[in-house]
Amino acid sequence: MQQWNAFYELINSDSKRFVILTHQNPDADAIGSSLGWKLYLQKKGHTATVIVPNECPSNLRWMPDYAEVITFDQNAQTVTQSKKLLQEADVICCLDFNALHRIKGLGSLAQSSTAIKILIDHHLEPEPFADFEFSDTTKAATAQYIWEIIKQMGDAELVDKPMAECLYAGIMTDTGSFRHGNTTPEVHLAVADLMRTGLNTNYVHRAIFDNNSLGRTRLLGYVLSEKLTWLPEYRTVYMTLSLEELKRFNSEIGDTEGIVNFGLSLENVVMSVLLIERRDEIKLSFRSVQDFSVRELANKYFSGGGHKNASGGRTSTSLPETVNLLLSILPEYQTQLLNVEK
Repeated sequence: MQQWNAFYELINSDSKRFVILTHQNPDADAIGSSLGWKLYLQKKGHTATVIVPNECPSNLRWMPDYAEVITFDQNAQTVTQSKKLLQEADVICCLDFNALHRIKGLGSLAQSSTAIKILIDHHLEPEPFADFEFSDTTKAATAQYIWEIIKQMGDAELVDKPMAECLYAGIMTDTGSFRHGNTTPEVHLAVADLMRTGLNTNYVHRAIFDNNSLGRTRLLGYVLSEKLTWLPEYRTVYMTLSLEELKRFNSEIGDTEGIVNFGLSLENVVMSVLLIERRDEIKLSFRSVQDFSVRELANKYFSGGGHKNASGGRTSTSLPETVNLLLSILPEYQTQLLNVEK
């Protein structure tokens, strides 16, 4: 209660300079929650700027006020601009991540800043760096949490259609279009409230999912037809993409987003894994159903984490070596995988 009262006074205080940060490789929840929060803070009389560590996928750039988002690593000018904003900020809001290393070069800048720090997130085990910490793993999305905080502030009437579009985008994607197990009654109630602003849910869905480039469409077809391996003895599917293959399909930021989910659409599959070769690491995306926790697996073997049914990881070895590591640990989880009721 004491934290909430101080937070309430901060948001309702005279104009302050806010900077909003979100994680590397921002997804719809990261961008949607950040822009929704930015628009809210502006309505409260504050100045607010969103800074992202790296470029956003093209299918998220339609969101209201996206044109004002600063991409930290875009060029020397944006690096200088970001540093200046963080140095001058009164408040830094950290959205949809729970550890400063997840924002790459922005992390040390945020850490050294004397600004008040606010964390709003729904991932497990947040690092203790914030002055105000709102961390709740029962929230399906940070965007849902943002809406509930605004509502608790008594400011629900300030949420308009542009804000609702941003927040709905985060909620919709982090629940897998309301298919995942994190789709609670509270999620539907939040969406119902947002729809009362005049929100067109069909528009948001099409803007994100029906806006693919020809290259991404062909890449998806290639992965599903040529790169998908089914391991029935482990009820697991895995897919791989090399740097060479990504170049062949002119892959852009965000083109691989969501591909891992297709593995779970197959009958009897409990876990789906996508392994992608990047310049300096192998990135892994894990998805699962029901009670099988990919978070535990990702954390134990791949320096990763996230949610029970949706996690990420990485290695510094080669793609073949990472595949071999994955295959070598599957026997450890075989009993769990075989016993899941799908």
